[in-house]
Amino acid sequence: MTSPDDSDHSAPDEAPYADRVFRSSGGIAGGVLLLALSAWLGGDAVVQGEGRAPWLALAGLLFAVPLIVAFTLRPAVFAGRDRLRIRNPFRTITLPWASVEGVRSGYSSEVLAGGAKYQLWAIPVSLRQRKRAARQQSRAAAEDPTGRTTAQHDLGNGDLRAPSDQAIADLRELADTQATHPEAQGEPEVRWAYEVLGPAGAGIVVLAVLLAMG
Repeated sequence: MTSPDDSDHSAPDEAPYADRVFRSSGGIAGGVLLLALSAWLGGDAVVQGEGRAPWLALAGLLFAVPLIVAFTLRPAVFAGRDRLRIRNPFRTITLPWASVEGVRSGYSSEVLAGGAKYQLWAIPVSLRQRKRAARQQSRAAAEDPTGRTTAQHDLGNGDLRAPSDQAIADLRELADTQATHPEAQGEPEVRWAYEVLGPAGAGIVVLAVLLAMG
C-alpha cells in the first residue's frame, strides 16, 4: 500500500540537473522495522543462547539482513539529465534516455529498454491508491462537467493521480524530452549487487554447514 509520500520525486532546486529520486517510504519504514526486529531477536539469541544457538543466530543475521536491506532500503530510481538509474534488490540498471523505449504502470511499474523489461521496485503500484484517485477524478468531473473549475484544472495536470502513476508520467516525460541529448545516447548497462549477494550467500552457506553438523 502506498501513500502520497511513498514516492519522493522532488524536482531539482539548486543544481540545474540534479537527479530526481523516487523511493518507497512504505518500503523504507518496513525495512527499518524488520531490521530492528532482527537485531532484537538475533541479539537476544547471541547473548542469551547456549551451545550452537549464538552461531546459528549470527549466520541467520548474515543471511537475512542483506536481503531485508535489498528489498526495502535499497530500491531507488534516479532520473538524471542523461540517464535513468534503477537500483533494484539485486541489480543496478543504467539506461541512457535514448535507450528507453517505454515506461508503463499496470500491476507493476516497468521500463522497456534494449528489448528487455526492467521492474521499478522503488515505485510500487497500489491498486487502492489508484481506485481512490479514480473516484476523486470522477467526483471532480461530476462537479464541473464544463472542465473550467480549479478541480478539473488539477485533474488535467495530474494532481489527482495515484502517486505511482504520477511518478511514471514524470519518467515518461523525461524519457521523451531528454532522449535527444548527445550525452543521453548509449546502451543499457546492468550490474549485479555483489554487496548484497556476497554476504547473503556467505550467510546461507554458514547456516547450512552449522545445520548439517547437527
